[in-house]
Amino acid sequence: MKNVLAGFALAWQFLTIIPLPSRWIAETLPSTFAIAIRWFPVVGFLLGLGLVLIDQALEQIFAPLILNLILLSLYVVVTGGLHQDGLADTVDALAGGSTPEQRLEIFRDSHIGALGVTGLVLSLGLRYAGLMALPGGMREMVLLCMPAVGRWSLVMGIWKSVYPRAEGLAASFIRNSSSVDSVVATLIVGVGLGVAFGPVSAVVVLSVGYLLVRGYVWWIARKIGGITGDILGSINEGVEILFVLCVPLFLMLA
Repeated sequence: MKNVLAGFALAWQFLTIIPLPSRWIAETLPSTFAIAIRWFPVVGFLLGLGLVLIDQALEQIFAPLILNLILLSLYVVVTGGLHQDGLADTVDALAGGSTPEQRLEIFRDSHIGALGVTGLVLSLGLRYAGLMALPGGMREMVLLCMPAVGRWSLVMGIWKSVYPRAEGLAASFIRNSSSVDSVVATLIVGVGLGVAFGPVSAVVVLSVGYLLVRGYVWWIARKIGGITGDILGSINEGVEILFVLCVPLFLMLA
């Protein structure tokens, strides 16, 4: 039980900036990183629950235009802007480097270039537009599941991947992951999606998401020799945006 709680605490600290009680924090062992990976979708569902509660609390106070901006702002703040930073760095690295070494060097640069800023603005704009277009009947379920699907995509990105440097923020997760972690994370998010949208929709979302993530990881590995924490951030952003934009359309056509 202690290792399970330690894994949750590590996942929570990695994916949010919300502090936990000090008694939950334990020594981080290699096995703790493996357990933490399984908690990623759970942390996502907790973040999604927070979005739903805030949405319900403020929907009678603010117009949808303002409310969606508040939700997005709080979401970015609570997650520390980790994935947005990763997306911007990924755009800069892929656009600005012609060799794996050059791209990895751009990843290390703390500054964001013009293309990175453009990619970040477009990603936030697409997510905002998706939230604005959500039908009322599925808004709560999409808000609940969006962060969980994004965190599950991190697990799929980590699985059987290679970290191209000696050390880094995501290295310990990538090097200590296993197929069991991926299966557990998939079952967790699959159950949540099944309850929210039905089993068929859950299978379709997970299947399409898996193919997109693994295809992207394969392509990125050819560019830089593996995946980094920034790449994982871009995976999370891309999958969440596609989920918000495409899942309502699929459900309406189904």
